[in-house]
Amino acid sequence: MLTYTLEKRNRESLYEQLYRCIREDILSGRLRSGERLPSKRTLAQHLEVSIITVKNAYEQLLAEGYIHARQRCGYFVSEVERPPEIRQPAHSMCAQPEKEQEWFLDFASGAMDPAYFPFTVWARLMRQTILEQDKGLLRAAPYNGAAELRVAIAGYLRQFRGMRVDPEQIIVGAGTELLYHMIIELLGRDKCYAVEDPGYSKIAAIYESNRVQVQYVGIDEAGLSVSELRRHTAQVVHISPTHHYPTGTVMPIGRRQELLRWAAEKPDRYILEDDYDSEFRFVGRPIPSLYSTDENQRVVYLNTFSKTIAPSIRISYMILPPSLLERYRKNLGFYSCTVSGFEQYTLAKFLEQGHFERHLGRMRNRYRQKRDQVMGEFLHGPLAGRVKITGQDAGLHFLAELQTKLPDAELQRRAAEKGLRLAMLSDYYHEPKETRQHTLVVNYSGLELQCLPRALEHLADIMREETTCTTN
Repeated sequence: MLTYTLEKRNRESLYEQLYRCIREDILSGRLRSGERLPSKRTLAQHLEVSIITVKNAYEQLLAEGYIHARQRCGYFVSEVERPPEIRQPAHSMCAQPEKEQEWFLDFASGAMDPAYFPFTVWARLMRQTILEQDKGLLRAAPYNGAAELRVAIAGYLRQFRGMRVDPEQIIVGAGTELLYHMIIELLGRDKCYAVEDPGYSKIAAIYESNRVQVQYVGIDEAGLSVSELRRHTAQVVHISPTHHYPTGTVMPIGRRQELLRWAAEKPDRYILEDDYDSEFRFVGRPIPSLYSTDENQRVVYLNTFSKTIAPSIRISYMILPPSLLERYRKNLGFYSCTVSGFEQYTLAKFLEQGHFERHLGRMRNRYRQKRDQVMGEFLHGPLAGRVKITGQDAGLHFLAELQTKLPDAELQRRAAEKGLRLAMLSDYYHEPKETRQHTLVVNYSGLELQCLPRALEHLADIMREETTCTTN
């Protein structure tokens, strides 16, 4: 006879407990295929529960196929394949998540300082959005994004970047990574895409994951080499002319014009202008976008609010030239917008009411001060006389060329032993190169300043150890 302990105070109902107990006995093999179950009345009396409890349990087992009924004979166990036995590690019954390494100081991460986020203003605008939009928040946004946000973005670009853009040309998406996918769908997987070398490795990884051909084009002191680009077969080139990562190069007008001429030579050539951190320029006026100087409609402009507001604000946008806009509507207009309307309306208010402009002003001042403090520690601290700083006029990183003969990999290994995570310029090349060694990419936006002096002492110790070993 089936004997189970059923608890009335358990969160599960009695019939659910009984169903689960019988199911486990079937799966474990304790109840064999073809074995007859007790009648509902008999089992109810044995377990001291109501007949309806047994009836409900049997019916659930019957519905899921664990048992079957034979007319006038009762219920029998069905033939059920037993699940494979899973062996658990002796020390733990469940897998433990892999723990991220904790660094004393991380020079490689481009994390934003959470203290800079405008929590008070953002919270107030969210409440306004709820009150004003009401049930409108529940409606899906148009495929290209909420009209209010697109109008606000167009207004901002006109006022602060000198770009005249129709809001209909703007496509809003959840991060630039998603927009890269959309561009591939738009321009075609049969195209070959060129990327900068060195450059941000994730861009090439996204193209390769979409199974498109990727070619790597070198850069010089003026940015991507158009003469080298011409030796490749690429039809689409992805660049960051306003501020290249990681070298910090700003593409001059002559190179820009050369690149635009390359694009205009054939009908299937396009330039993807990634303007990811153009807002953070600390010397002179903002650099005009390539899009604003293009007369042949060959430039697709991309930007994001992840760098200027917060990484969790996954709102990016691209601007399509009119020649591509109709193709996008026809071929990709069926896609739903990937950003919630709630966040789009809130961001629209943030832009319209001037909060974004004021926020950027504060961010520039704070990051300029932080950059100066970090550079001061490099130039006048333990590394004084053994470091050269370049690329500090824009963006949230700079380059620090170290006077050392240690190979980059060895320098990184020794630094890691002391809790320091280093990003070297050589890491950003597609293939390892002997040139540009010993150059540290300092992403300073998220650095903890109180840890910096000690971290630089560790670096200085490593370089002194190298000198001692060489002398001996």
